[in-house]
Amino acid sequence: MESFQELLKSSADAHGHLCAGQVVGVRMAMLGCRLIELNEPRRRDQIKKLIIYVEMDRCTADAVAHVTGVKLGRRSLKFMDYGIMAATFVHLETGKAFRVLSTEEARDLAAAYAPEIADKYPQQLAAYKRMPDSVLFHVQQVKVKVDDCDLPGPTRFKASCSRCGQVVRDQREVVENGRVLCKPCAQHCYFTDAREITWPDMNWIPGKNENQSKQNKHSETITRGDQRLDRARRSPRPYLCQ
Repeated sequence: MESFQELLKSSADAHGHLCAGQVVGVRMAMLGCRLIELNEPRRRDQIKKLIIYVEMDRCTADAVAHVTGVKLGRRSLKFMDYGIMAATFVHLETGKAFRVLSTEEARDLAAAYAPEIADKYPQQLAAYKRMPDSVLFHVQQVKVKVDDCDLPGPTRFKASCSRCGQVVRDQREVVENGRVLCKPCAQHCYFTDAREITWPDMNWIPGKNENQSKQNKHSETITRGDQRLDRARRSPRPYLCQ
């Protein structure tokens, strides 16, 4: 694994800025990987052995994902919306799992570790780089039962919604009164009032229609400009007072 400073720089570049959450996340990932004994988590042979559950959608989560290489699309990154600054690192072969939590005490101790810095956020940024892991984190050894349908790899199970026909993968369907439903049809979703629409350029194809779309937009701009000019010419001009 790269050094802390190298990982922090590349993580901050990928995230878009350097902040205290990035420091915590990089260190959290490094500690979690040491605990489950994966020293090169982004390497192909090791990434397949790793699943991480993050419990927050903050800067720290981006850092954990960057350091370890886990991704939603690979099914190696799981988001648990707990609002807690924590992540659980699971070794799929050994079954070892450790939950690493950022401590609230670390925030209170920032002044002790960076007394030369007065401003709150720069002080935390510096302090979190200097604190030992035992101050910055609590660690719990845990058991995580990973269902087959949550593992990386191809889809293991499909079901069709009895109401809308939508295919639901990996046992995310809902069964109500013996009927299989997708979560939107079962009213278990984040949106409401869904209605199907049409949209401009709905027959767009990559590469085939791009130039045509640009030409159409250019033509529309010229047409609108000509229409405005024509209306201006036909509008009666106000009389000027003599």
